[in-house]
Amino acid sequence: MSTQLSHLGNDEADATARLMSASERLMAEAARLFPLAAAQSERTIWLEAMIDEVPDYLYFKDLSCRFVVANRAITADNGRESLVGLSDFELHPEATARHFFNTEQEIIRTGRPMLDMEDQIRDAAGNLKWMLSSKLPVRNGNGEVIGIVGTARDITERKLAESLHRGQADLLKMIALGEPLTDVFSALILLIEAHVPDVTGSILRLSPDGRHIVNGAAPNLDAGYCRLIEGLEIGPTVGSCGTAMWRGEPVIVADIETDPLWADFRHLALGIASRACWSWPIRSYQGRVLGTFALYSRETGEPSAECTKLVGMATHIAGIAIERKEAEDSIQYMAHHDTLTGLPNRSMLDERVASAIEAADDRGGSMTLAFIDLDNFKLVNDSLGHHAGDELLKIVAARMQGCIRASDSIVRLGGDEFVILISGAMRRGEAVEDRLRSVREAVAEPVEIDGRSFQVTCSMGVAVYPEHGRNVSELLARADMAMYRAKEIGRDAVQVFTFELADRAHEKLERQEELRRALAQTEFFLQYQPQMDLVTGRIFAVEALIRWRHPERGIVSPGEFIPLAEETGLIGPIGDWTLRTACRQNKAWQLSGLPPIVVSVNVSARQFQERDWVERVAAALEESGLEARYLELELTESLIMEDVQQAVETMHRLEQLGVHLAIDDFGTGYSSLSSLKRFPVGRLKIDRSFVQDLPGDSDDAAIATAVISLGHLLQLRVIAEGVETREQLDFLREAGCDEIQGYHISRPIDAMALQALLCLSEC
Repeated sequence: MSTQLSHLGNDEADATARLMSASERLMAEAARLFPLAAAQSERTIWLEAMIDEVPDYLYFKDLSCRFVVANRAITADNGRESLVGLSDFELHPEATARHFFNTEQEIIRTGRPMLDMEDQIRDAAGNLKWMLSSKLPVRNGNGEVIGIVGTARDITERKLAESLHRGQADLLKMIALGEPLTDVFSALILLIEAHVPDVTGSILRLSPDGRHIVNGAAPNLDAGYCRLIEGLEIGPTVGSCGTAMWRGEPVIVADIETDPLWADFRHLALGIASRACWSWPIRSYQGRVLGTFALYSRETGEPSAECTKLVGMATHIAGIAIERKEAEDSIQYMAHHDTLTGLPNRSMLDERVASAIEAADDRGGSMTLAFIDLDNFKLVNDSLGHHAGDELLKIVAARMQGCIRASDSIVRLGGDEFVILISGAMRRGEAVEDRLRSVREAVAEPVEIDGRSFQVTCSMGVAVYPEHGRNVSELLARADMAMYRAKEIGRDAVQVFTFELADRAHEKLERQEELRRALAQTEFFLQYQPQMDLVTGRIFAVEALIRWRHPERGIVSPGEFIPLAEETGLIGPIGDWTLRTACRQNKAWQLSGLPPIVVSVNVSARQFQERDWVERVAAALEESGLEARYLELELTESLIMEDVQQAVETMHRLEQLGVHLAIDDFGTGYSSLSSLKRFPVGRLKIDRSFVQDLPGDSDDAAIATAVISLGHLLQLRVIAEGVETREQLDFLREAGCDEIQGYHISRPIDAMALQALLCLSEC
């Protein structure tokens, strides 16, 4: 037995103890601590054996913190025959020993035990271990502390499991919050390296063409080696990773030096002292190969079962990260590009015009904005169908792109409207008119769709910087004005803006006065469109939609007057009227005995940016008596992204009121996912443009599914608007969408009809 006694102190008991034999000393100590056992020699022997057989550390130390008794477990881990008389300073590094000494001296000084402490040590074999230890004071018959007794249990496996679970949680959080893919990969590799000794990890991706290797991350692998394998074409004998991608299955190479898969590349691996390489494919949810997760070992051999299990977890997380990044890239692309033609969309126009203006100022030149509208496009749609119209738009967009230079831009605003931005110096003898003429001629060439040949023309309006405007808004408005003039003079024409055309702005002033009168004379009214929970089938909310009953023109669509209201600033008072009316109506429904529902109100950019907007919301709630939890404000992506910091502050103030917040038309604006995580919103609203062609359009299906998955990762509910068919509803339900809104439930209806619908629903 390795447990022994050493110095207990300087008193007579200690002097006597030094004269005893090792066996007598052990029995005497046992007699002191276990008086019942000391009376029986056989039980004392049994106690000695039991102490040595305990797998945990068990020891006694004197007042100097030197070992007096130590069982077999602690002596073996320290590589000693005996620890008697030794201190931790002779067993551990200075910092570790000093920590143990200070702790034990504190116990001796205060007489208070210290329990369940976690410490990391390195045993004699060099293995790092986590120990859960408890240390208690030992007292003599007079109650004086004469040393300490300690126990310690190896909890390394538990700590590794905790570390693994914590690492997994951190990785999933990184993915959900949109951290860079390289950072996610590096964290994943380091997590596996921490749990699998003596290996170096690497993540490679498969290129979009499905043929080449692309570096993902390899934080501890030789950088020169990584550069050499970048771009290699995958195949049946391209090392472990290239082969794993090609086969779509794990490739375990136990000895690189002899394995034929490495015949052309073994010099690269041996150059970094790697003798084995084990590679597993990373797959998408649908089973598509996305890349590989590989481990390099300096020793030959195969991975353990535990290693294989860990890598299985790693490839799953890597697949989630890649798919989420692909979904984000797709959403970002679709947010900045037209789905149909692939051209940049309106969200990119401002940025490109601003850059062109800056370049023109630098060189003292100009830039040209041409607003293009196809002539009689509606006739094509009506006579040949929307499919033919879409094909026509794609053909026309491709033709226009072929007529412009790399420094120019063409943007699809929507429908059959395009904008061409011409910037940069002209070639010798070339004029802007020449380039625009080539665009018109290309558009007018015959088009054949579904066996039918026809021609379309276009009308162009041109505005030039700086003569016709100083910013994108002025230039676009004046180019638009000129385009309408081209339509008026017979179509298939080009009209350059003149200030005489600006007289038409007078008409806008008249319409502005009509809007003011409509607000003053209560010509506006609200309709309400129900929103349904897909799980319960219950109508839980309504969206308030403004309408205008014009005394002469009848019902005016919001599409006609809201843009003018935005432009003229009347959207503020109109929005306030909408908010107050919606709150009062919701409170009236509650007072009538209907179950409480949420009323959702759209917020304009101008409203949201006003300093007292939050106070006006609070006033509307107080005036109506409606609790804030029954009001939701819908904010567009572009509105929020104009000033992210200010938007976040305003949203938090609204949240403090208790108001719900939602992002409307998600996927159509310029939204950064790293910013999205900062917004205190509860719902994402999938724009109707991504719903209308479901489930047939694969792009829209992918975007809708991606938005739903992203929303759920960020713990947001997702609602789809514009749902008109059973097929759309079934697709959205299968994709996990939480709520829907659209004609499939109900068209927008007035308050009385909505009340009847709610009563019928509850009954």
